[in-house]
Amino acid sequence: MTDLPARMRVRDVELMRALAHPLRAELLNYLMSVGPRTASECATAVGSTASNCSWHLRQLASWGLVERADGDNARDKPWRATQVGLDLGEFSTDPVTQAAQLAAWGANTANDQVLTQRFADSIDLIEPEWQQVSGISTYALRISATELAELTAAIDALIRPYVATIRTDAPPDARPVHTSVRAFPRIEADGKPSS
Repeated sequence: MTDLPARMRVRDVELMRALAHPLRAELLNYLMSVGPRTASECATAVGSTASNCSWHLRQLASWGLVERADGDNARDKPWRATQVGLDLGEFSTDPVTQAAQLAAWGANTANDQVLTQRFADSIDLIEPEWQQVSGISTYALRISATELAELTAAIDALIRPYVATIRTDAPPDARPVHTSVRAFPRIEADGKPSS
């Protein structure tokens, strides 16, 4: 699996603004995780209505992030993600671009929190073998910017072979699993970086 597709590099400010919408971020993440689904199935998964999801899926399609997939009939034709992930890039010094980046980043961070809370709220419904392997790990690192870049690249290389939209060799008992890695300088309550 050396030739895995790259994540989509998002540099367009309007696209970043579109991705800052919480429901769009959640829909895109859902389709990248589970594969093709109808608007009704998406609505059940994200807690919205089918018509609302359909409208936002069409918006995502206008940006090339999702597309119609083959389905059983024209009415219930599913949507699928066209991307394996998104790369919002390094933060811009342009205030307009940076605001859009932060808004998109915020929507994804909020989605991470929602998924984490749903898991915690449903722990009794999860099979013991999945409970035992699930978790959240936190570390307090002391590294340079160069080392952080190397670390995030190494983590990405480890995770990419398992990305749901491109994995073709998943075992029969495989499930969609949400994985989120965050790495940034620690900021103290006074707004200053820790030293």
